[in-house]
Amino acid sequence: MAAPSEKLAQSLSVLKEIQDKGSIAIRTSDMTRTHRERLLKNGFIREVMKGWYIPSRPDEVAAESTAWYTSFWGFARDYLNSRFNDAWCLSPEQSLAIHIGNWTVPRQLLVRTPKGGNKPTSLLHNTSIFDLRLELPEVSDVTLLEGLRVMSLPAALIACPPNYYIAQPLEMRSVLSMIGEPSDILRRLLEGNHSTVASRLAGAFRNIGRDKIADTILDTMRSAGHTVNEADPFEEQSTILIGNRELSPYVNRLRMMWDTFRAPILEHFPPAPGKPEDIKAYLSQIDDIYASDAYHSLSIEGYKVSAELIERVREGNWNPDSIKADKDHQNTLAARGYWQAFQSVKQTISTVLEGKDAGEAAEDDYSAWYRELFAPSVVAGIIGAADLAGYRNRPVYIRQSMHTPPSPEAVRDLIPTFFELLREEESPEVRVVLGHFIFVYIHPFMDGNGRTGRFLMNLMLAAGGYPWLIIPVERRNEYMDALESASVDQDIAPFAKFLADLLKDQL
Repeated sequence: MAAPSEKLAQSLSVLKEIQDKGSIAIRTSDMTRTHRERLLKNGFIREVMKGWYIPSRPDEVAAESTAWYTSFWGFARDYLNSRFNDAWCLSPEQSLAIHIGNWTVPRQLLVRTPKGGNKPTSLLHNTSIFDLRLELPEVSDVTLLEGLRVMSLPAALIACPPNYYIAQPLEMRSVLSMIGEPSDILRRLLEGNHSTVASRLAGAFRNIGRDKIADTILDTMRSAGHTVNEADPFEEQSTILIGNRELSPYVNRLRMMWDTFRAPILEHFPPAPGKPEDIKAYLSQIDDIYASDAYHSLSIEGYKVSAELIERVREGNWNPDSIKADKDHQNTLAARGYWQAFQSVKQTISTVLEGKDAGEAAEDDYSAWYRELFAPSVVAGIIGAADLAGYRNRPVYIRQSMHTPPSPEAVRDLIPTFFELLREEESPEVRVVLGHFIFVYIHPFMDGNGRTGRFLMNLMLAAGGYPWLIIPVERRNEYMDALESASVDQDIAPFAKFLADLLKDQL
C-alpha cells in the first residue's frame, strides 16, 4: 500500500497535468473523486462553486483572497468556454477595460451570450458572472485577448452605453486616446446607421482634444445623409488634452488619473509647512525615528522583526557568510537591507533639503534604494545580482487585492511618465500622496514596492517640510483598504485622509 505522501504525490501529478495544459478552472470531471478529495483536504485546490475548483496553496487560509484574484480571469475563460463554447463575449464596458490594460477583478463580470440565463453565478469573495441573453456582435467584431473573447475596440465603443462616460470618465478617455484615426469606427457607424452614437463619439473625441477625429466623424456622417448633432457625453471638459498623436493607453490613463486625483488630495491633505531651516536637526530626527520606522514598515510586509534584531543589524552585528544557517535569516536580511536603504534615502533627503528638486532626486536615487533593500540577500547568495537589474519581467499580483498591476511592457512606459509628473507637480501635498500611491500602483519590481513607495512618500514629505511619517502596522488593514479604493474604485480620498490623519498629531 502506498504511503500517504506517495498518494498525495500522485494526486499532485494529476493536478500538474491539468495545469500544464493551461487550465485554471478545474472541473469535477477532470480528475477522480479520490484525487479531488485528497487535494482539497490538503489545500492544493479550492472550491469556487459546485463542481468547479482552482489551484491554491496549502498555507493560504480560507478567508484569503489572493489565489482567487490571481486565478479570476483564467477561471472565467475556462468556465465560459466550457459552458458556452465560443458563443460568448464580454460586455462592451468590460471589453474596453481589457483593451486599455485594466485587469482589475470586477465585482460582477458581464457576459453576452445567446444562451444566457439573465442571472448571476456567484463566485468566491463576493464576485460573480452575469450572463446576459443577448445576440453576439459580428464574428469580425470579436477578438481574443489573453484567451478572453472581447468586443473589438471600435465595436465596443459603439455599443458602450452613454451613462458609462459619466460613471467611468477616466476609463473612457483612456479608451478614446487609443484611437489614432477613425476609419474602423466610421465604417461601423455608417453600416449600422448610428447617428446618435456618432454624435456622442464626436463630442467625446472633442472633449479630449481630438478635434480632427471629431470633425471627420461629423463630416462623413453628414455627407452620407445622416443628421448628427455633436453631444459631449462627459460631465466635464477634460483638462488633459490628448491631441491627435496616438500614445500608450497606460500613459494617457496615468496622466488623467494624476489630474483627477489632485483636487481631493488638496481638499483633505494639510498644507505643507515649508522646508526646514535646520537641516542637521531634521536629519537627526530621522535617525531617531529609524528603529520604529523599520519595525512598522517591515512588519507591514509580513517580516517578523524585533527591536533587538533592528539594533543588531544597524550595528553591523550580522554575518553574511553564515546567514543561511540562521533560522531567522529572511528577517535578518530584510532588516539589514532596510537599514542600508534607509541610509541611502536619508542622503537623498539631505540633497533635497539643500536645494535639489525632490522629483529629480527621487528619479535619480530610487533604484539605489531598491538595490540596498536586497543587497544583503545578494551578499548572502540568496538571490543573484542580476535580479536587482531593471524592472520586473513577468506579471505580479498584490496579496488580497483586486488590482492587477500593469504588464511588464507597460511598466517601461509608466515609470518615466510617473517621474515626469512628479517633477512637474507644484503641490507638495499631491507629491506626497501620489508619490506613494502611483508607484505601488505601477508595481515596477517583483518585491520591495511597498517599502520603496513609503520611502518616496517620506522624501516628498521632507521636501514639503513635513515630519517623517510612520505607517503603523496596527493600521495595516486600513492602509491597504485605502490603497485598494484608489486602485480599484479610482477614489484617492480615503488614502489622502488616512495619511493626513497620521500626520495631524505630528504637525
